[in-house]
Amino acid sequence: MQKLKRDDEIIVLAGKDKGKRGTISQIVGDRVIVSGVNMVKRHTKPNPNLGQPGGIIEKEAAIHVSNVAIFNPEKNAADRVKIQVGDDGLKKRVFSSNNESVD
Repeated sequence: MQKLKRDDEIIVLAGKDKGKRGTISQIVGDRVIVSGVNMVKRHTKPNPNLGQPGGIIEKEAAIHVSNVAIFNPEKNAADRVKIQVGDDGLKKRVFSSNNESVD
């Protein structure tokens, strides 16, 4: 079970976007793509077969998972996640600071 999942609200801990919050839109290995964070400019050639115009496109780049943390709305701060096995035998993600469920 992964500690970070798609659509989790995270906060950036390091880098040029430190302190910004967003939601995870994609997980690629040990990196995450966060909506609206770590924007880069990509110079692209037009591709008439796909109907893509050329130009400078701004898009999100990946951030390493060590530079982000899940956002805990009760503490209003970053928090860590641990995995607990419930009484029913199912695993669930909980915040480390207050043992509240993430989902």
